[in-house]
Amino acid sequence: MRIALIGYGKMGKAIERIALERGHTIVSVIDIANKGDFASEAFRSAEVAIEFTTPGTAVDNYLQCFAAGVPVVSGTTGWLDRWDEIRQICIACNHTFFYASNFSIGVNIFFALNKYLARVMNRFPAYEAHLTEIHHIHKADAPSGTAITLAEGILENMPHKTGWRLAGTDGLPSELPIQAIREGEVPGTHEIVYESDIDSICIRHEAKSREGFALGAVIAAEFAAGRKGFLGMNDMLTF
Repeated sequence: MRIALIGYGKMGKAIERIALERGHTIVSVIDIANKGDFASEAFRSAEVAIEFTTPGTAVDNYLQCFAAGVPVVSGTTGWLDRWDEIRQICIACNHTFFYASNFSIGVNIFFALNKYLARVMNRFPAYEAHLTEIHHIHKADAPSGTAITLAEGILENMPHKTGWRLAGTDGLPSELPIQAIREGEVPGTHEIVYESDIDSICIRHEAKSREGFALGAVIAAEFAAGRKGFLGMNDMLTF
């Protein structure tokens, strides 16, 4: 499969290595210095593009992929205020867009466990939920996209929760607090705790490296190539 990479930081390089190991070809690499290459024949020849950049550049990258007719798989977070816009363009123009806040297979199993536990805990109001995420100091957004996905999974299954907020900010008791910690080179740790006066229940996912994210992104690209529509991990994993 012919793959284009958009973003060539640590994630882009990890994706490149895994894609090559799986027998794919990298036909184009676009980063800050060569954004004009979206118009190149090399980029247009790609069967799929994998995008890991920044919140401020992601949406324009998606639109460039749509204009070139190249399916795009993205793991960039922090741009979701324009989710509806990208979804509408993708569907109306018959493009292919695959998004995940986290491509790790383990994290997506964690997402499913989180929703199940929230449904169970909704019956026991003595327990209060809170969420903590820890990432490396280079991460631009807080809370993480993964933390927001986890929070949304809780809110879907606990109707008495009215929303989420960053811990330490003003809000309502009915809002789910998310503590966002930035330290060292931590790839990503997420923990959900349900706490009462007598005990605590905790589920936790800790990434050991970027390998799981990169492998999941390549598998998602293999899935998205040749398909149309607005896709995600639930479509691929069929949880």
